[in-house]
Parts: sequence; structure tokens; C-alpha cells
Amino acid sequence: MAFNLIPLPYDPAALDPAISAETLGFHHGKHHQAYIDKINAAIEGTELADKSLEAVIANARGVNQGLFNNAAQSWNHGFYWHSLSPAGGVPSGNLAAGIDEAFGSFDALKDQLKARGAGHFASGWVWLAEKGGKLSIEETHDGDTLVDSGFNPLLTIDVWEHAYYLDHQNKRPAYLDAVIDAKLNWAFAAENLARGTVWTYPA
Repeated sequence: MAFNLIPLPYDPAALDPAISAETLGFHHGKHHQAYIDKINAAIEGTELADKSLEAVIANARGVNQGLFNNAAQSWNHGFYWHSLSPAGGVPSGNLAAGIDEAFGSFDALKDQLKARGAGHFASGWVWLAEKGGKLSIEETHDGDTLVDSGFNPLLTIDVWEHAYYLDHQNKRPAYLDAVIDAKLNWAFAAENLARGTVWTYPA
């Protein structure tokens, strides 16, 4: 089973000015496509050829770093595209209640996401996640992922430089402000919380 590049769930210009169509053209169409191409080449003709992306990640972790990096980055990016939304919105229901319990308020969560994203050294990902009924902010470095961590990821923010440099140059906080204030997909986060299991990359 060859993996495919997951389509964007919105028009490439829909996140502008937080994230431009030009950035998405490179980030989705070039970076993510390259990860997919490398996975497919690596697993062709192997016992992993018919496995899910999540299974490839679990099998490669600690054994085949190159395959792990490309598989985890493919999953992270697919999840990231869905973590963004032109409409943004605000949390409601159980998600809102969980945020209030864990962080005090929605505004406090946004402030903490911005601080953790800005303070994250070098490349990686900042996540809102759930484990044991409790919400938390987690970080993974480089190409690492929460897929097989025991956490249930609710949404993620890419803090690799290529996610924002064309739009914000080296000003990562400006990117974080623009995304966290208006472009996070809280409906997607609520769906992930309600399902209670880790989102799966489409076959």
C-alpha cells in the first residue's frame, strides 16, 4: 500500500495572512510530498508495505531512524493541516471544560501555547494533548511525534522554520500569534477528544 499526500482540507489561500498560499505550496506540496515519497521508496517490497502509517512509525522507532523521521513527519503534517482552520473558532463542551480545568481559561491556554512555541529550541512541534482525562501541552523535537506516546493528540502547531519563514521571516512569535489567535481548528480538537483514540492518517 503506497501512501498518498493528504489533501489540504481548505483552499491554499484560506489561512492568509497567518499562513500564505505560497508557504502552503512549499510546505504541503514540497516538504510533505517528499516525506511521503521517501516512505514509499523505503517500504516497497518489505513487510511494512501493507501496514498503516501508524504501524510503520511504531515499527521504525528506535530501529530505522530515517524511515521513522519520514513516517512521523508525514503523520505530523497530516495532523497539522487538520489542526488549522480558516474559521478558527473557540472550544466548547467537554473540550472547553477540560481547558478550564487544566489551564484556568481559554486565554491562559493560548498564552501558554504561544510561550511554549516561542521557547521551543530549534525545530519541532507543540501539541495540545490528552492523557487519562487530563489536558496538557507537550513538545516533541525535530521529527518526533505523539502518535505512539500514550497521549491522545488533540491539535498541533509546527514550529519548524519552514512553517513560517516566508510569511514572518525569523519572527516565530508573530506566526504563533496569528495561528493561535485565529486559525486553530477547535472543532477538530473536540472530535479527537470525544473519540478518545489517536487520529489515523487516511489510507
